[in-house]
Amino acid sequence: MAITYETHSITEDNERGIATGHLPGRLSARGREVAAELGARYRAEPPDAVYTSDLRRAVETARIAFGDTGIPVLQDPRLRECDYGDLNGRPVAELAKVRSAHIDRPFPGGGQSYREVIEATREFLRDLVAERDGQRVVIIAHSANRWALHVLLGGEAIERLVNAPFNWQPGWHYTVTAGSIEEPVTGPGTADSAH
Repeated sequence: MAITYETHSITEDNERGIATGHLPGRLSARGREVAAELGARYRAEPPDAVYTSDLRRAVETARIAFGDTGIPVLQDPRLRECDYGDLNGRPVAELAKVRSAHIDRPFPGGGQSYREVIEATREFLRDLVAERDGQRVVIIAHSANRWALHVLLGGEAIERLVNAPFNWQPGWHYTVTAGSIEEPVTGPGTADSAH
């Protein structure tokens, strides 16, 4: 199965330096333009399906990019951004200082750990392979899900990813088989590979 991961488009919070987390978020005017550009990139070779987080900013990105194409657009809560608990809606600078402390320990205030996001993403991938093996799929989600894909399918270390700068690109490409997502990620030591 071929997967292309796309980050949801630019939000008002992104432009203001806010970590939206589990809050819905809303695309900015520029974000709506970028979402339309995302859809245009797939017109020549459309995917078989699009899966998106159920958070508004990802759904809005998918609707603008693929809403008029007839391609199935399916929401899945397992593709949500990490729940930052008390830090949802706080400045990114505050979140950046404590990310590495929450790889295995949930964010305070009912949040998640990054390891929990990795496991939710693994469960999503298992179901996706069972349902759409051999197809081409686009996933529209969030930073934590991209990191999870890098860990699960690229052998990278979450410990490095949470502190790495974000470098946008038009899609990250993965090939997925049932066997490539079977081992649980329980702690440090995941192989690190450069991309």
